[in-house]
Amino acid sequence: MSTTELIKAAADEVWIPYMYHQTFDGADATQIIAEDTRQPRVHSSDALCCGTFGELLQGQLPVGCVPRDPHFLVTMPIALFARAHFMPIAGTRSVTVYPAHKVKAKRLAENLVIALGVSGGVLLLQSELPEGKGLASSSADLVATARSIACCLRRRVQTSLIEKLMAEIEPSDGVMYPGVVAYQQRTCSLLSFLGQMPPLAIVGVDEGGTVETVDYDKRRGEISASHRAEYQELLDSARIAIPRGDTAAIGRIATASALLHQERAPKKHLNSMLKASEATGALGVIVAHSGTMIGFLLDRTAADFPRKLQSVLAHASPFDNSPKIYLTMSGCQ
Repeated sequence: MSTTELIKAAADEVWIPYMYHQTFDGADATQIIAEDTRQPRVHSSDALCCGTFGELLQGQLPVGCVPRDPHFLVTMPIALFARAHFMPIAGTRSVTVYPAHKVKAKRLAENLVIALGVSGGVLLLQSELPEGKGLASSSADLVATARSIACCLRRRVQTSLIEKLMAEIEPSDGVMYPGVVAYQQRTCSLLSFLGQMPPLAIVGVDEGGTVETVDYDKRRGEISASHRAEYQELLDSARIAIPRGDTAAIGRIATASALLHQERAPKKHLNSMLKASEATGALGVIVAHSGTMIGFLLDRTAADFPRKLQSVLAHASPFDNSPKIYLTMSGCQ
């Protein structure tokens, strides 16, 4: 990963304002942006972070091929957001969070103000991401919280500090980085930046219930060496397909990951949705590996996209009376 790649990824207007206050190891991204003559559009304590529709890919890599933990995922950023607004109060280190049940955000906020040596205050959170569904709602809350505090105090916060504080709370997605990343969710460590996801639509079906990230992670077991090798091949394919915008390959990778994960956390509608995907000409299916969502992938730039979308919505209705459409974060789209 180079800072130049991250700056290019930040061309999306959603990311530009917040990268002024978030720095990446190895280089000062803030300074590079300033030298690039681009100016931030906002200077306030409002900040946001996008979610991700499950994962394009999630599994375990062969032992010894990556540092620390072999568990990894590849993000699928979507245009739904958590928003945070921090208001400092002099003389306090505590942070009062609204809504009050956002206890993970409260913990991160209080640990961050201590790390920065600044005052606590009041944190307001609002999210478009439903909780417990596998759309990275908690990770988005935490990153938006850190960005809001940094923006409010005009302080540069290293991504490595955000990751350290997140790792103390729960396994997290790589949503603090712009674009698509391969990420070690247990250790909150970046494996590599893969590029921008092409413009895709996901018709999402919710199978019901909720999944708590920490509980799910505790009951995950190890997998066979042969499956680890398959995950390595899929990650290698993703490294090629995403920069090329190869939507067919992206669909195949997502589908393969969903099938590999089925024996560990089965989706009851997966087989039926695979048949529907073939019948409608969708790119494939994608799942929230640690959530309740499953979706059809479609290329938004295809000439027959409107027709395919209508067909997929019709096929999705037996699984969910009100399937929702999610759009990928796709650079300057």
